[in-house]
Amino acid sequence: MTSPLPTSPTQRRIVWGVRILLALAFAAAGVSKLAGVPQMVQVFDAIGFGQWFRYVTGLVEVGGAVLLLVPATGFFGGLLLAATMVCAVATHLVLIGGNPAPAVVLALLSAFVAWRLRPVPSSAAATA
Repeated sequence: MTSPLPTSPTQRRIVWGVRILLALAFAAAGVSKLAGVPQMVQVFDAIGFGQWFRYVTGLVEVGGAVLLLVPATGFFGGLLLAATMVCAVATHLVLIGGNPAPAVVLALLSAFVAWRLRPVPSSAAATA
């Protein structure tokens, strides 16, 4: 059995604010990939995996944004998007160049959300 960690109303508001900010950022990025914005097409050409990868990435980002906004699935959304951004950082560093800083920031914020929403065993929540 799991239960959430006890948090103050201020902490819950901060986490919700970050979740909403991330959902907006990832939804916008995902929709731009799915819509075939020329810049996104060029980036995925440079990656070299084909345009199917752009569609998969767009679906993951939009899906992760939705998961962030559903209270029961916020942990999974944060975890999915943090992993996605770790891969994005690696892609910038190894394949396409450019500045990986935005992906690093999004990875850290997504990991923060996943960490704050992580399931905790009931016995640990009772002692916290």
